[in-house]
Amino acid sequence: YGKLPEEEMPSLAVIGARNCSVYGEEIASSFSGQLASAGIQIVSGMARGIDGAAGRAAINEPGSAYAVLGSGVDVCYPKEHKLLYACLKERGGVISEELPGTAPVSWNFPKRNRIISGLSDAIFVVEARENSGSLITVSYALEQGKEVYAVPGRIYEKLTEGTNRLIQEGAYLVREPEDILQGFCEKFPMLFSKKT
Repeated sequence: YGKLPEEEMPSLAVIGARNCSVYGEEIASSFSGQLASAGIQIVSGMARGIDGAAGRAAINEPGSAYAVLGSGVDVCYPKEHKLLYACLKERGGVISEELPGTAPVSWNFPKRNRIISGLSDAIFVVEARENSGSLITVSYALEQGKEVYAVPGRIYEKLTEGTNRLIQEGAYLVREPEDILQGFCEKFPMLFSKKT
């Protein structure tokens, strides 16, 4: 439904924990809104938590929010994202490789993560546990040669063990939206020459 992200425009996958913290949700929302208004398309999985926060913030900029589902494109999951789903259909895009009517079964989500990464120029992980679905997306991103950004968390917090490990292994540490925007300025100088 809607459209695919524009190939000539920069795209960022914003991913993270479904059971995120209030802090994580605020970061996903604030950063996604600011980056979308700067001209970056936001791609997520429309899941609870980080994905939903990113989509809701980015949808305020027409053509800036896209969701890749682990169900048929005609199946809104989770159901509480009905309004976000409707807005994405009208102002962005809802994407799935599954047949219409396909239920959101667990094995569809890891494979849809390769599409989230594939549609994006870079990946931004807000909160992720070790062995989480977000880290599956990061694996695809690394295979595809994409940049990975991550928000650091407390060292004893299970919810951010995955993001902290990503930073330890070489992901860009993100403290503000400009940290991500700067990476896109280098890749898309003509698009952002007036914004820097």
